[in-house]
Amino acid sequence: MPLPDTRLRFVAALLAALALPAATARAASSILIWPIDPVLEHDQRASALWLENRGAEPAQLQLRIFAWSQAGGEEHFQAQREVVGSPPMLRIPAGARQLVRLTRLAPTAPGSERAYRIVIDEIPAPQAQQPAAEGSDIRFQLRYSVPLFLYGDGLGAKDATAARLDWRLVDECGRTYLEVRNRGAVHVRLTRAAIEQGDGTLPVGDDLLGYVLAGSAMRWPMPRKPASGGRLWAEINGVRGEIPAAAP
Repeated sequence: MPLPDTRLRFVAALLAALALPAATARAASSILIWPIDPVLEHDQRASALWLENRGAEPAQLQLRIFAWSQAGGEEHFQAQREVVGSPPMLRIPAGARQLVRLTRLAPTAPGSERAYRIVIDEIPAPQAQQPAAEGSDIRFQLRYSVPLFLYGDGLGAKDATAARLDWRLVDECGRTYLEVRNRGAVHVRLTRAAIEQGDGTLPVGDDLLGYVLAGSAMRWPMPRKPASGGRLWAEINGVRGEIPAAAP
């Protein structure tokens, strides 16, 4: 079957190899995952997630789904029994694809969005678990993480355009942070964020700043403290717009 346009290749940055010049670092597998933004609408009991092994060796994977929340400007993950992925253990031959079924086990409250993270861990082959001899290949365990959102009746992914956001700067422990609060009922995905000032534009974070879940706030460190009176612009779920400053 043709690969959807929403595919995404997750690339591991094997920085630890820089300390080992005598060894060649390589990932044990290269996994393509799509869609990158799976959802279960209120009238859906199940959805599909596809994994494709683009590597040259079979991939052994473990799949788990955690409840995802945000508090204190940090991400939190907990065990849950509301949605499962099947099969939880996968062996995907080189060049093959595997369907994972995402199934809702409990109803989602009407008018609400529930956030989860699908975590897929590579299980190294037995030989990869042995200490490597000098000059031999070093193999790393990879982790992939995909957001998953479930909706109750009266709310859906289409409502992501009705975000209610504001921002402020927070000084803490000698650093300045950008805090974005989401007062809406659905999550937002922020990319290409920057504060526009009289003396230029100050980018915030990488291209993908991150997610702010419904009713939550997240913080990101600023490269430097901007002057007061700036305006925050970002792509909000892919749409460019200004995020208003929080009321004093």
